[in-house]
Amino acid sequence: MNAFNVLMKKEFIHMLREYKAVWMPLVFILLGITQPIVTHYLPSIIKALSGGQGIMIDPNLPALKGAAVLASTLGSQFDQLGLMILVISMMGIIQTDKADGMLAFILTRPVKASSYIAGKIVSNFMIAAFSVAIGYIASTIYANYLFTNVPFSLMIPAFLLYLVWVLFIVTFTALISMICNGQGMIALISLVFLIGCRIIVNLNPVLDIINPASMSNHARTLLITGTISSHAVISLLVALFWMVLMFYVMNYWISDKKYNQV
Repeated sequence: MNAFNVLMKKEFIHMLREYKAVWMPLVFILLGITQPIVTHYLPSIIKALSGGQGIMIDPNLPALKGAAVLASTLGSQFDQLGLMILVISMMGIIQTDKADGMLAFILTRPVKASSYIAGKIVSNFMIAAFSVAIGYIASTIYANYLFTNVPFSLMIPAFLLYLVWVLFIVTFTALISMICNGQGMIALISLVFLIGCRIIVNLNPVLDIINPASMSNHARTLLITGTISSHAVISLLVALFWMVLMFYVMNYWISDKKYNQV
């Protein structure tokens, strides 16, 4: 068994001991079903709260489609609370190994820094992707039941586009976890940057190309319109470039033991 597989196994055992493999999927299921339920019953809730006075809902509004509701799940629930949960759950991804000396111990063994980083990122991405997938499926089931059926031909490609954004979240959090020592600082920097990326989406076409959060926007656009932007492939390549660059920086930083100088 090579070093990468050993480190992956170690990470999965650690996740099981911390029950991350249990609570994270449950949280995303809750987030996934919240959006279609709230969207469906919102008119009734507003009517009940206002007593039928003051607030009017236009009866001529077009009925929402299930795909649009699923898109709002990605944009509202997963890109806000979901993003925060991912960052907070992974802010110690490398920092804890630095703090307890495990990273220094691992590097005394015949283990390459690249294997260590890849094991961390891949294992945490797998649990994140599984959690998001479970929540996405739960949201799709409720959207199909309460609204209209979400075409399978849109659901899968949109999810794959969204996973690129999830992988960027995991990689960026790992990078900050390697550079910084305090978990509060790691969470703050990661959240400010990643939420900032989400906020500036659609502000400028050039920024959208280099902004990895645009992958989330491409996923939502595909669900709502049924078409994909011509810039999606370029955005995908740029997002992959950012992740490769971050991996290279982490590899250089750990190989030269610069984490001891912070």
